[in-house]
Order: sequence, then structure tokens, then C-alpha cells
Amino acid sequence: MSGFGTLLYKELLRFWKVAFQTIAAPVLTTLLYLLIFSHVMQGQARVYDAVPYTAFLVPGLVMMAVLQNAFANSSSSLIQSKITGNVIFVLLPPLSYWDFFAAYVLASVVRGMVVGAGVLVVSLGFVDLVFAHPLWILAFTLCGSAVLGTLGLIAGIWAEKFDQIAAFQGFVIMPLTFLSGVFYSIHSLPVFWQDLSRFNPFFYMIDGFRFGFFGVSDIDPAFSLGIACACMLALTAFTLALLKRGYKLRH
Repeated sequence: MSGFGTLLYKELLRFWKVAFQTIAAPVLTTLLYLLIFSHVMQGQARVYDAVPYTAFLVPGLVMMAVLQNAFANSSSSLIQSKITGNVIFVLLPPLSYWDFFAAYVLASVVRGMVVGAGVLVVSLGFVDLVFAHPLWILAFTLCGSAVLGTLGLIAGIWAEKFDQIAAFQGFVIMPLTFLSGVFYSIHSLPVFWQDLSRFNPFFYMIDGFRFGFFGVSDIDPAFSLGIACACMLALTAFTLALLKRGYKLRH
């Protein structure tokens, strides 16, 4: 376990040493979303009964920050190591592919949760929130950040340059995040778009996370957590298969 612990420490230290960029900047960006959208759409968007739009918005923004930063952590770390050539120092030691996978994903979970906690703390200065079901909040935070950390690891393994990571983030992660109900309830959409939203796994993560605050959601939270866990299992199996083969790392 010393190899796993060392790699995990290295990954945690990597983003903590530049916390102004990896933590403070995402918190500020999300705060701007909150200020702009709460001002523009307050009273315009239809949300849950007795839930002000600003309060409705905060959990979605927190989870969006968690997901995006979990993805960014593992993907940026691996592509930087590949391009600079220092990934060899991770591949040479007798680390199993399980150690490799767990260290990168766990570091992504930590960064996602730290950024999410920062966004939540700052948001409490603008809106009063209740925490109806804290365990659901924790469950969706852990599962969602793990899913995106694993997806970031896949992107980092596949990509050979920063442009490909940026394309993956711009054409996959960003659209799925923004179309997942962060800024609206899917019940405010036409039927076609409601049905289409149900194919977006990010929607279940954000909807279930929001349930932890208000006790209401568009989908049964148990079903949403099941979808998120199924995504995690599928992505984990795929990533471990890539690592075992050494795809674009050892070969």
C-alpha cells in the first residue's frame, strides 16, 4: 500500500500547490453563475413549490463544480505526465493498475469535494439552505465525483495532447453538465426534451443531489443513485481494462 499512498499524496499535492487556480478560481466562477442567473431568472423559471429559484440553483451549481473539477483533476494530471514524459516514473514502480486507478480517482474525488464545499460555503452568504437529507448529499457527491474522476482518467489515457482533453471537456462534459438541470427543473421543458434529459447520466446525479437539500426531486433519488452507481461500475471496468493492457501508457 505504500505505492498507492505515495501516488495519492503526489496527486493531492499537485492540485493543492496551485490551489488558487484549482480551487479558488472554480469557486469564483460558480459564484458568478449564481449572481447572474439568480438575478436574471428569479421569478422567471418554474421550480419546485415553495423553493425560491436562488435556493434551487445553489445545489445544481455545487454539483456542477464537483463534477467538472473531478474530471479536470485526473485528466489534466495524466495528460501533463504523458506530455512531459514523467509518467514513466509512475509506470516503473511495481504499482498495480488498481493502485494507479484508485489514487487518481480518489484524488479527483477530494478535489471535487473541496471545490464543492467552497462553493456551498460562499453560497450560504446569499441564500438560506436546508439540508433535508445529508446522507443523500454525501452519497451523490462521492458517486458523482468518482464517476467524473474515472471519466477524466479515460480521457487522459486516450488523449495525446491538451487539445484533445479540451475537446473532450468542451464537447462532452460541458454540454452534459449544462443540459442536466443545473439551471432548471426538467418539468419546465417540453415533453421531448424531458425524455431526452433522462438519457443524460449527469441529470440523475444533480437531481439526486438536489433532493438531499429540499426533499423533492424530479426522479426517485434511489433510482438516480442506481444510475450513477451503474455508470461508475461500467466506467471502472472499462478503465481497469485499459490500464491492464497499458493502452497508450505502456504500449
